[in-house]
Amino acid sequence: MSSIVTVEIGGQRYPIRSVLDERYVAELAAYVDQKMRAASDSAPASDMLGLAVLVALNIADEYFRERDQQSVSSDDLHERATRLERILDEALAQVATKQAV
Repeated sequence: MSSIVTVEIGGQRYPIRSVLDERYVAELAAYVDQKMRAASDSAPASDMLGLAVLVALNIADEYFRERDQQSVSSDDLHERATRLERILDEALAQVATKQAV
């Protein structure tokens, strides 16, 4: 069931219709507002649309970096699991050889 949550971003109030938890929507809005304020501090002459685009690019960059880091971590875990599997196979083969003798 969707509800309307009113949030404030960049000094503007926005009614957001969402099925997400209201606290989560408020947390997202607070994060975006924080990013908008930081962008405004570094580029005070920019208009709101320009700041919003800058913030969207910064958040997309954060997302892409995290996604890529997760991918690297996943690849590393897969490689480690493969090595452990190989070591276990070798150990089991040695046990089987000793039992056969």
